[in-house]
Amino acid sequence: MRKRLKASRMSKKLAQAAVCLSLLTGTVSAVLPANVVFAETQPEADTPLNKQNLQPLSVQSLEALENGVKLNLGDYQGFIRLFSEDMAKISVVKNGEDEFISPGIAKKDWKTPKFSTKETDKEYILSTSELTVKINKQPFGVKFLDKQGNVINEDAAQGTGYENGKPYVFKKTDSGENFYGFGEQSGGLNKRGKSLGMWNTDAYSYNKNTKYLYTSIPFFIGLKDKKAYGIFFDNTNRSYYEMASEKDDYYYFYANGGTLTYYFINGPEIGDVIDRYTELTGKSETPPMWSLGFHQSKWGYTPEELVDVAKTYREKKIPLDTMHFDIDYMDGYRVFTWNDQYKQALKTLKNEGFHAITINDPAVKQDENYRMYQEGTANDYWAKNPDGTTFFGDVWPGRSAFPNFLKSDVRTWWANNLGTLLNEGVDGIWNDMNEPAVFDGPFHTMPLDVVFEGDNGEKKLHTEVHNLYGHLETEATYNGFLKNKPNTRPFVLTRDMYAGTQRYAALWTGDNVSNWEHLQMSIPMNSNVGLSGVPFVGNDIGGFAKSPGNVPTPELFARWIEVGAFLPFARDHYDNSAKSGLAGGQEPWNFGKEVEDISRKYISMRYELLPYLYNQFKESAENGQPVQQPLVYQFQDDAKTYNIEDQFMFGDSLMLAPVVKEGQTSREVYLPAGETWVDYWTGKKYEGNQSITVNAALGTLPIFVKNNSIIPRQEVEQSTNEKKLENLILDTYLNDQASYSFYEDDAQTLDYKQGEYNITEFKVDKKGNHIEFKQDKKAQNYASDIKSYTLKLHDAEQPQKVQAAGSKYDQAGSLEQLNGQESGYFFDSAERVLYVKIPANENHSVKIQ
Repeated sequence: MRKRLKASRMSKKLAQAAVCLSLLTGTVSAVLPANVVFAETQPEADTPLNKQNLQPLSVQSLEALENGVKLNLGDYQGFIRLFSEDMAKISVVKNGEDEFISPGIAKKDWKTPKFSTKETDKEYILSTSELTVKINKQPFGVKFLDKQGNVINEDAAQGTGYENGKPYVFKKTDSGENFYGFGEQSGGLNKRGKSLGMWNTDAYSYNKNTKYLYTSIPFFIGLKDKKAYGIFFDNTNRSYYEMASEKDDYYYFYANGGTLTYYFINGPEIGDVIDRYTELTGKSETPPMWSLGFHQSKWGYTPEELVDVAKTYREKKIPLDTMHFDIDYMDGYRVFTWNDQYKQALKTLKNEGFHAITINDPAVKQDENYRMYQEGTANDYWAKNPDGTTFFGDVWPGRSAFPNFLKSDVRTWWANNLGTLLNEGVDGIWNDMNEPAVFDGPFHTMPLDVVFEGDNGEKKLHTEVHNLYGHLETEATYNGFLKNKPNTRPFVLTRDMYAGTQRYAALWTGDNVSNWEHLQMSIPMNSNVGLSGVPFVGNDIGGFAKSPGNVPTPELFARWIEVGAFLPFARDHYDNSAKSGLAGGQEPWNFGKEVEDISRKYISMRYELLPYLYNQFKESAENGQPVQQPLVYQFQDDAKTYNIEDQFMFGDSLMLAPVVKEGQTSREVYLPAGETWVDYWTGKKYEGNQSITVNAALGTLPIFVKNNSIIPRQEVEQSTNEKKLENLILDTYLNDQASYSFYEDDAQTLDYKQGEYNITEFKVDKKGNHIEFKQDKKAQNYASDIKSYTLKLHDAEQPQKVQAAGSKYDQAGSLEQLNGQESGYFFDSAERVLYVKIPANENHSVKIQ
């Protein structure tokens, strides 16, 4: 057993080195073992759209429908359906063919909005209270207008239709329109002028010019004249997006096959678009609190290292919640199996209060003595070759079969087997390799003619299922939690997504590289993922992939941890290149005391902000909003934010301006218009709509707070289960009025779905010569541990008195003394900060004079 594991690790290391070589040379290393062969990490060449062969369609007749109109387009039929007052579905399919609904769609039953119709010789018009859809008859084309009659979006002269089986849509644009979203993409934030593609690809060690990455989320947001709209091209085939990349007055999108189906959403706010899109494809779930803590991972940890690393975090007082088990924990990389030494390490970690996540791959080793392979074969659960035989491909365990997740029986089988991991105490599942990656397959995946059979017996080719494969596996994994750990919040981490996968899982952005380019690229990448309806996203802090010249220096890791501590998903993960001599360990203490201290500082700050972060995720579950937000999300009226990709909002109130360039010790920061901004470190106030230069020495992350903000926080803790939250700190930056709606539940079960939660509205007002604090308990259905609030007022003055009704609060001599009191106040004259301790059951307003 030990010998086999050692050989497997060696194979993995050689494979990793070969990938690095293939990226540099375009070849595959000849030194790989026979059972581990890497193909190119990008797919075959793009299939171009032949613009000389476009076939414009014309409306020959039409039929009014209950929610829109059906169009006779000759050999095709069109459907324009109104799903809400601000969203329409546009479908063009062959005669007799059903309209397409992908597994990405969560909500299928919509209440038809009130609408009117009008027909002229040239047009047919559908109008709701928010959106007008004008359908041109000759040639067929669609124009969308807002309720004021302004054109939001319209088809270009090239039109909409099929070219040799490829569905396409051309749209007009102008030079002032900008584009965001598209899921996980390399390069910058604004995708205007870009040529993009979607085909889930195991793009190990990708760079800023890599076209195909791990996810396919065919949704984007257009921002024109400060107004936003969204388009979701619901097509699971390989698809392409030419976003004014050829000319300035049009853009277009198309796919290699499938149907022409897209949804149009009118904003006008970006937040409105995302809210409606995630109503269509599903909202993310409120995650368990522990998953918002810090995670540590390495490909190649021994059982002893897993335990020792976790203990070292505790000894050094660097907060940590979770250790990740990479593929070494399995028996010969067989899924749903254990190596006993790793199982013992899991028990040790659990006894020490840590959480644990295990990796899981979709491929099942071909082994006649292996239960999973026996069951899958007996029940005909595998993807097939065109001749009906089982498709086999080489991955980590060697020759393997691949589950046909298109079948619900297969997904149920997979879900049931999760008990092998969850019943041992595993808290989360990490889905990897689910593009699906196949080492010896053409272009690193299955051949395009591999067959998947659905529940209805319909057979689909890999061309159509490929981008769905990870989505379907992740659905099965999520359901495995519900079955094996009822009333426990699932945590699933996936490398691959389609639209809608956000309702099942968080996303990490794959095998990034330990260099400055990847640190820079991570901010716009995460921002666009967030704008695509996926709030729970993160990158491997410090970089995963290593090669000569691409290893984290102390400076790089310090800057990365400054960013990483504020990612929605925060994990330090790296490969086992230490064994090849390319790099040392990537835990914070491996870079010297200064970097260790910087890491402790910012990870601790993350834990202090967990009440704020948890509430941001609750907001995401309700309206789809990103947690890590590009500035344009909140400030779309400020055109100066449209291309800023090295700053971001961490939730509603905190703006971060990280250093992402080597050697930089100061930087320019843009402060968006319409707000007053407070320097978190100095307390200095700045009006928006200006750029300033700030100090950013190593260890200093420039942070700015929107004035009139309340930020809920707590005392630092070493893990999310170390102690109960009994005193909630309300970090308040006040000009005239600040408010916050604070949500609380048990943060681990599904009881909140049955109404077991609290909502408390906090309000702080400056009224003449006094400041007034009020709380309003809107919902009280959860037994909270919170006994008190500490109102922390910045830029304050020494009060003459603090009282609630007739009860006067005593002044404490120190903050430490105040913390020991049930109520009272303390003024820090040096920092100009006033602390007021308020009992949570205080029924009166608290006045500060």
